[in-house]
Amino acid sequence: MNSSGRRGWGWAPALLGFVALSTVAGVLAAAAVTPAVALTGSAADSTIGVFDGLPEYIKVDPLAQASTMYATSQGKPVPIASFYSQNRVEVGWDDIAQNLKDAAVATEDPRFYEHGGVDVTGTIRGALLTALHKNVQGGSSITQQYVKNILVQRCENKQPDVTATAKVQKKQLAVYEACYNDATEVDPARKLKEMRYAIGLEKQYTKNEILQSYLNIALFGGRVYGVQSAAEYYFGVSAKALTLPQSATLIAILNNPDNLRIDQPTSKVNGAANGYAATLERRNYVLDRMLANGKITTAERDAAKATKVEPHITSVQSGCMNAQKYHAGFFCDFVERTIEQNPIFGNTDDSRTSFLNRGGLKIYTTLNLDLQGSAQNALSAYIPPTSPNLDLGGSNVSVEVGTGRVVTMVENRAYDNTATPGPGTTSVNYNTDYAYGGSEGFQTGSSYKAFDLLEWLQEGHSLYESVDGTKHLFPQSAFHESAPCNDLGGPAWPVSNDEGESVSSTSVMNGTAQSINTIFAMMATKLDLCGIKQRAQDLLVHGADEAANPFRAVPAATLGTNYIAPLTMATAYAGIANNGVACSAIAIDKIVNPDGTDHAVPKSVCSTTPIDPNVAAAAIYALQGVMTNGTATSANPRDGIPIFGKTGTTDNSLENWLVTSTSKIAQATWVGNVSGDVPLRSQRFQGVGGGDVKFSIVKPIVTALNAVYGGAAFPSPSGKYVTRPVAPKPATPAPGTPTQPGTPTKPGNGGGAPGNGNGGKGH
Repeated sequence: MNSSGRRGWGWAPALLGFVALSTVAGVLAAAAVTPAVALTGSAADSTIGVFDGLPEYIKVDPLAQASTMYATSQGKPVPIASFYSQNRVEVGWDDIAQNLKDAAVATEDPRFYEHGGVDVTGTIRGALLTALHKNVQGGSSITQQYVKNILVQRCENKQPDVTATAKVQKKQLAVYEACYNDATEVDPARKLKEMRYAIGLEKQYTKNEILQSYLNIALFGGRVYGVQSAAEYYFGVSAKALTLPQSATLIAILNNPDNLRIDQPTSKVNGAANGYAATLERRNYVLDRMLANGKITTAERDAAKATKVEPHITSVQSGCMNAQKYHAGFFCDFVERTIEQNPIFGNTDDSRTSFLNRGGLKIYTTLNLDLQGSAQNALSAYIPPTSPNLDLGGSNVSVEVGTGRVVTMVENRAYDNTATPGPGTTSVNYNTDYAYGGSEGFQTGSSYKAFDLLEWLQEGHSLYESVDGTKHLFPQSAFHESAPCNDLGGPAWPVSNDEGESVSSTSVMNGTAQSINTIFAMMATKLDLCGIKQRAQDLLVHGADEAANPFRAVPAATLGTNYIAPLTMATAYAGIANNGVACSAIAIDKIVNPDGTDHAVPKSVCSTTPIDPNVAAAAIYALQGVMTNGTATSANPRDGIPIFGKTGTTDNSLENWLVTSTSKIAQATWVGNVSGDVPLRSQRFQGVGGGDVKFSIVKPIVTALNAVYGGAAFPSPSGKYVTRPVAPKPATPAPGTPTQPGTPTKPGNGGGAPGNGNGGKGH
């Protein structure tokens, strides 16, 4: 038991305390002879006058336990992170080494299996020694110590909220300190309460249950609670596998966790430099007590004493930093934020945080570590965490079609949420919305054209309708939008194509494959801009940070000027592949409570206003041309799996995108400036131009995804969407007219949008 920090009662109060405790001890003598007598209640009931006003029974609250997050590798769960306010994993009786249980009883309470909750002999000795100002080595039974720990644990729930105001924290601190003092104060009143509760506990639980619970609740230094976490932390083994010297060491630490812990090798008091002398002395005392109480032999005692105190510290950091060794720090952070913000996990921020850090949960996520590793390798092979020329970012995320399950989530920098992140690290998740990772999103460039295409088809146009691409300046009056949008107005909108190419009339099919800006700008003049926005919203598209950059329906938005998260784009493309039904992203498959029951988790919610499946099929037909003979042909793995997608490059090639989907899984890859305005096309990455590097990144990612998920053919488009115009006589096709779906009429290598809403340069 921890004797540090005790305060003497003073002679007069101490004598009164001694008399009071002695009186109580006499009254309890009959109850304390054997547990059987205490359990009848007769002896305890005889003390009713002494304990008048004290409740008999203390409620045992659930312990704060560490929660563990899992991902999947080779079909098996792998722990990737832990979350705790107290590093504790509660274990059963059979999962604790017998020599540790023996060490606890022999040292802390040799008569544990004989008394009824209060060790009369120890109580009288403790009261007398305290009255005489002696150092107390014992007195409280294990059951009483368990009671004290229960009361202390209740106080831990009252610790100040670090996010509260200073005034509120001050009040909370006063409540916490009052609670803690009441639970730990060395005075007769507390001892009486402790005794009463101890007797009540022994009526409710067996001796083994009490010992097991005590070993699970006890503090072993720092934030390490319970024998399982202590065994893993100090020695790298389970509580069941502890050796005799290791068990004796842990019980030694219990005596004074602050000063006898063995994870501080530089400590002048008890560090490795002096062989953890204080802990060694206490450990050997524990071994002597075990011998004296018949738990070990002399030979076992001597062999154990001959060993050094040799910790093997195995730290389990709370939070997502540990997940980074699996390249999963950002995904872990996304899951953590999901739990902290979703009311399914509690009605308040505090309750949700407590649920995660104290709930002892097993959190099974959607992350596939094998595919995660492939994605990270593909991205890191080209995009370094730092660059001398620009503030460079890159990310990839993939989502299952129809389920919304997030399968991969990587970026070029390592996750670091400390106060002083190192070079090449960040805590900002480029893949998610601001609320789920701190990113404001990125302009999507021409990858947004998929939504223009959907509205084009929705309004009854054909893929082979010819559109004039010669116009480069569009007055605002050339566009219209219905309610509730109200974004029109301002100067004329200048639009240019990649590197200034001139384009005459061509089909929408070809304009999609080659990502021709002037074609899509002219298409927009024939459409309802609010309808384009609505088609995107039908696929759950929204701004990554609506407060900073509202999702708008201005003309330039048709070429991708809205700031959107990669996860949102992957979700939208998965929705197109899912016959027009988008399903929200989810990252948690299952959460299991400590008692083995399942806790409710967020479910994927699918759009209530899906895209017409015929429209979706026609859009896919056109977007397949991007991958087969358009701007993204070099990213196509050509593995027999049908795939569609769209490139995106913003003004001055500041941002680059490629979003793709099969019938099974969609992915979004982004590379660009996190800050600054360095053209990516002015850079080279492992010999690949900055405008084309996305293709080199995406190809191995899609190859790995397809190897796991496969894919089926997409539905054929309705004839009205692919009706070809009747060729005029003579039948010789005009220059630039495609002779088959997706045949290119001009070179192209990207997809883009104006970076400032005024230009339209880049594919």
